[in-house]
Amino acid sequence: MDNLEETLNSTIHPSCLQEPPLAIDVIRELDVFGICLYSILTFMSCLSLLLYLDTCVYIYKNLPYPKKITVIWINGAAPCIATMSCFGLWIPRAVMFTDMTSNCYFAVVVYKILMLIVEELGGSSSFLKRFSGQPFSISTGPCCCCCVCLPKVPMSRRMLFLLKLGSLQYAILKTVLSIISIILWTNGNFNPADLSITGATIWINPMVGVLTIISLWPVGITFMNTRRLLRHLKMIPKYAMYQLVLVLSQLQASIINILSLNGTIACSPPFSSVARGSMLSQQLMIMEMFIITLVTRCLYRRTYDSPEEQDNTHNGSMALKAPSEEHDV
Repeated sequence: MDNLEETLNSTIHPSCLQEPPLAIDVIRELDVFGICLYSILTFMSCLSLLLYLDTCVYIYKNLPYPKKITVIWINGAAPCIATMSCFGLWIPRAVMFTDMTSNCYFAVVVYKILMLIVEELGGSSSFLKRFSGQPFSISTGPCCCCCVCLPKVPMSRRMLFLLKLGSLQYAILKTVLSIISIILWTNGNFNPADLSITGATIWINPMVGVLTIISLWPVGITFMNTRRLLRHLKMIPKYAMYQLVLVLSQLQASIINILSLNGTIACSPPFSSVARGSMLSQQLMIMEMFIITLVTRCLYRRTYDSPEEQDNTHNGSMALKAPSEEHDV
C-alpha cells in the first residue's frame, strides 16, 4: 500500500498541488497559441473599456440627471467584469480580488436597474401617482415564480420603499462581506477552495447567495408589472442583458468553480485544477462580456433629446395638463 501511494504521489505534478502561479510564470509558459489567445482577450477587454468610455460621454451629454448616472452605472457592468477578468487572467493569484470587485460592482447594478425602471416612468413621485393603489403581482422570480396563489399587493409609498431597500441591501452587504472576506484571507481563515465546515467560505458564500436572491426579487416584481409601459424604450432587451450578465458572472462561474474543486477540470502545469478552472472562467467571461458590451452599446447609445429639450417638453406637458384639469373640475 505504501508503494502504491508513493507511485500515485510521484505521478502528480508538483504544480498541481501548489498555489496559482505568479504572473511571470504564466508569461514564461505561453506558447505561440497562448500568446495569440492572451493578446486577443486583452484587446477585447481594452476595447470594451474604450467603448464604455465613449458611451459614457455620449450619455452624459444627452441625458438629464439623475438618469444619466443610472445608465452609466448599468452600462459599466460588462466592461468592468471584462477588465477584472483580464487582470485575473494575467495575474492568477489576484482572482479572488478581481472577482470580488466585479461582484460588488454588479451588486450596485442590480439596484440601479430598479431605479432605471422607476426613472423611466418619471421618477418616484410620478411612479406613485401612476400606480398608487394598483395591485402588483409578487409571484415572480427568483423567489416566488411558482407561487401563483400569492395575493397581489397594492402599490404604495411603503411598498416602493421596501422594493428599493430589498435591492439596495445587496449592494451594501455584498461590499461589507467582501471586505470581511479579504480581512479573513490575510489571516488565513478564508480560502475559496476550502469548503470544510470550519472554514469561513462555507458560511459566507451561502449568505451572499441568499442576499442575491432577495435583491433580484424586487427588480423582477417591478419589471414584470411595468414592462408593457416601457416596451417603446426597449426595456425588455435591456433587462434581458442584465439577466444574461447575472447568469454568466454568477451561475457560470460557480459551475466552473465546482467542477474544478471536484477535479473534473484536469490540472495543467503550472496551473492546478482550481487555478485552471479559474483561468477558463476568465477567458470565457472576457469574450462574453465583450459581446454584451456591443449589444448594450446599441441599446443605450441611441438618439436622445438634449437635457434642455427634455426639460422643456416636460414643463410644456405639465402646462398643458393643468388647464385640462381645471376644466374638468
